[in-house]
Amino acid sequence: MTDSRLPRSRDMWHIAVPMILSNVSVPLLGMVDTGVTGHLDSPVYLGAVAIGAMIFSFLYTGVNFLRMGTTGITAQSFGADDNDGLRVSLGQALIVALLVAFTLIALQQPLGQLAMHLLGPDPETRVFALEYFSIRIWSAPGTLANYALIGWFIGLQNARIPLLIFLTINLTNIALDLLFVIVFGMKVDGVALASVFAEYSGLLVGGAFALSELRRRVGHWPIPKLVNLSAYKGFFSVNANLFIRTMALMFTLGFVTAQGARFGGLILAANAVLMNFQNLTSFGLDGLAHAAEALVGKAVGEKSRGALQESVRLTLKWSLIFSLGFTAAYLVVGPTVIRILTDLPEVRDTAIRYLPWMIASPLVSVWCFLYDGVYVGATRAKEMRNIMIVSTVVVFLPAWYVLQPLGNDGLWLAFLLFMASRGIGMHIGYRRTILPLLARSNEQR
Repeated sequence: MTDSRLPRSRDMWHIAVPMILSNVSVPLLGMVDTGVTGHLDSPVYLGAVAIGAMIFSFLYTGVNFLRMGTTGITAQSFGADDNDGLRVSLGQALIVALLVAFTLIALQQPLGQLAMHLLGPDPETRVFALEYFSIRIWSAPGTLANYALIGWFIGLQNARIPLLIFLTINLTNIALDLLFVIVFGMKVDGVALASVFAEYSGLLVGGAFALSELRRRVGHWPIPKLVNLSAYKGFFSVNANLFIRTMALMFTLGFVTAQGARFGGLILAANAVLMNFQNLTSFGLDGLAHAAEALVGKAVGEKSRGALQESVRLTLKWSLIFSLGFTAAYLVVGPTVIRILTDLPEVRDTAIRYLPWMIASPLVSVWCFLYDGVYVGATRAKEMRNIMIVSTVVVFLPAWYVLQPLGNDGLWLAFLLFMASRGIGMHIGYRRTILPLLARSNEQR
């Protein structure tokens, strides 16, 4: 392999820039949801939307394997120049997405009640949170199909289409948020309904571009690989481990929200405001992780150790630069952002009190975000699963148990220790498992 085939900065930015813009639009939408409900006449609406949104974050992020697994599998087919494999990766992901979505809709009543039991909001917040849940659950088919489409396009190293999908969803959602709540006088029902309409608008855009892409890439649909359950073995081998990994992550995030609720409505609302900063960090750095997914997956498909190492080097360097930028921004404008998000004095003061944890978070979290992309591209889902479980069970829960006397400070400190342990574990795993794997592949060539 010549150096001309190694990934360059422009290859990374070709993927990363659209995905950063796409990802940052998601927490900005969350900020609009927070801002719209934070200016209503009671903090109960803000708490209800926080609870409801957290439930869907758990449900939908729980099946985010549809995005991550599809990216890795597609990127390797792309690197191997396998157009039939590209059709299989998209078809299988869409079929599983719709099956999961309709299962969630069928089970909406027990799921909603279970969520309320586990999170334990006060009775008034519970009523509005269930109202939000019962409306937004109907977005499931659109949301999960969009996950599959976005993962597929990232695997093709085409980040422009995911950007269009994200922008369509989030701009539609923001516009309908303002229309339903500000103009029509709706409350949490308006926020939920806006999300439903927005997801299907994104699906229309993504589906149209997928059809165009398939017409351009000559190949055929291997129907047996779409209709025979045994043909999904490879798909589920990757995605079952990603599912378990994501469930451990969502357990931790849900635990943080649930503990905040048990500290009282004020801490719950303040933590909901602060979580917007964590989401902004996550989605911003994930843009570079998406670039790592596509570049690493292509390198694995080509069986190139040099391309793998250069992909990791490029994306890690820029991830560190971006994390420093997030920390600096939160330090300077964090209190101002909090004041914009809510005009409730007690919530503002409490959120500012705990803001230092969000200022530190980007520098702690950057490592696990970047290595998530590396592992997804290499389809090393089993290792991702194991590291996440260890970080949750061995680090986060014991840390929270020890730090409980510190209250909400202890909760955020335990969360940052969890993020740090993920990054350390995946760095060690990268050196011990992924690099040696490609070294053996090169020897076999």
